[in-house]
Amino acid sequence: MAELKGIIVPILTPMNEDETINEGELRNQVNRMIDGGIHGIFPFGTNGEGYILNEAEKEQVLSIVVDEVKGRVPVYAGTGCISTKDTIRQSQMGKAAGADILSIITPSFAAASQNELYEHYVTVAKAVDMPIVLYNIPARTGNALAPATVGKLSKIDNIVGAKDSSGNFDNMLQYIEQTRDRKDFAVLSGNDSLILWNLLAGGKGGIAGCANVYPTNMSSIYDRFVAGDLEGARQAQDAIRSFRNCFKYGNPNTIVKTAVALLGYPVGKCRAPFNQVAEEGIEALKKVLAENKAAGMC
Repeated sequence: MAELKGIIVPILTPMNEDETINEGELRNQVNRMIDGGIHGIFPFGTNGEGYILNEAEKEQVLSIVVDEVKGRVPVYAGTGCISTKDTIRQSQMGKAAGADILSIITPSFAAASQNELYEHYVTVAKAVDMPIVLYNIPARTGNALAPATVGKLSKIDNIVGAKDSSGNFDNMLQYIEQTRDRKDFAVLSGNDSLILWNLLAGGKGGIAGCANVYPTNMSSIYDRFVAGDLEGARQAQDAIRSFRNCFKYGNPNTIVKTAVALLGYPVGKCRAPFNQVAEEGIEALKKVLAENKAAGMC
């Protein structure tokens, strides 16, 4: 089983002008991430626009990533759907396509009780013999995984971790507290600003959208931490503040993809309608990218 640790990039999905998948650039981005020291590749997560890709496209993207990674780092696949039945089917696709780990987001839109969420994950875990990471992002799904529910789910052998994108550090801290008895259970930060604090609290790293822009800097947060260089890890953590301040200009996924395009990579725009950044935002991004380049960030 692949070990859950480090900085995992929710790799963006490069697209052509007609919004089809740009396979060549996707392969290029995979190698750029690995060359930058990233510890895992996660296709069609939130930054990979998994919310807007159809099932055939998800299979296409995953197959390309698995083929290009060639076992160098673990590959995560986001297979969560609204229904339990569809989540099982997508998870079986992920396994067949060669993913190492499944990331399963909570069901969305309809409100779910904690017991319904628990039964959902238990049913999927029994149906698919794969390591599963729970994915909590209540601002996008409307359903939050309570710490006590994560604690219960950590008793299931193949539920091996949880990604918390709530932005609430105390919630993530309670995930760590609730799962401390399970030594191989990994709590990952889904908020890039909290990665170092996750590690200090006993977590295992983060799934970091900013790694699409700055793979070397983001991976160094973890690498410096495990090497005992806490000051260096803090500097790498602090270095992304100016870029994250640009998120006020649009959807963070769109800001990240626009930034990568401004770095000179032909990744295209996010799929419509989530594809606009005002000129004010473009100018702010250009300024921040230039300043960070001058500072040696990459």
